[in-house]
Amino acid sequence: MARPPDPERAAARRDAILRSAAALFAERGFESTSAAEIAKAAGLSSGSVFYYFPDKRAVFRALFEADLPAARELVARHADGEDPVASILAMVDALAAEALDPLAPGILVEVLRQAGKDPELARVVTETARVQHEGFAALVERGIRTGAIDPTLDPHETAQWIQVVIDGAFVNADPDHDPRPMLRRMITRFLSPPHDPAGDAA
Repeated sequence: MARPPDPERAAARRDAILRSAAALFAERGFESTSAAEIAKAAGLSSGSVFYYFPDKRAVFRALFEADLPAARELVARHADGEDPVASILAMVDALAAEALDPLAPGILVEVLRQAGKDPELARVVTETARVQHEGFAALVERGIRTGAIDPTLDPHETAQWIQVVIDGAFVNADPDHDPRPMLRRMITRFLSPPHDPAGDAA
């Protein structure tokens, strides 16, 4: 009689494959990494990858598929914060924390290379960015209404620049240097309403 599948064991093996794949993709690149090498690094037999994933591209794509629900959860968690600037900075902290991962620069390079070859990967990455963008834009718009953010800023353009700054933390990632304090400082100053000397004199 065949032994019934063990969901926990399957999940653990799938996670092991993804961890090993991330390290190899970051170090060698997608094209130079074989499924057999991924399986070996995960401590599994050479054909194990294809038991859990239809192909190597699906493995790479899976590294980013969890980002979309995570982005939705992050935006929802901070959407109604009392202080919109504090909520923006909390989102920036959460997103930039991943830049501390030593694999971040290599994975970023590979996702830029592979998105043009994999429409489904491109869709996931684009949708994740869109969710983050809309979350930032809504907070900027609310901050403008409450007077906490410079009213001359366009919410969507501002959201785009916030994302550019976060992306810059990944491009220049250094696992020994936390970029978040500088990001908070830059973005806080960027969002601050113009200083009014006349108001101080009054």
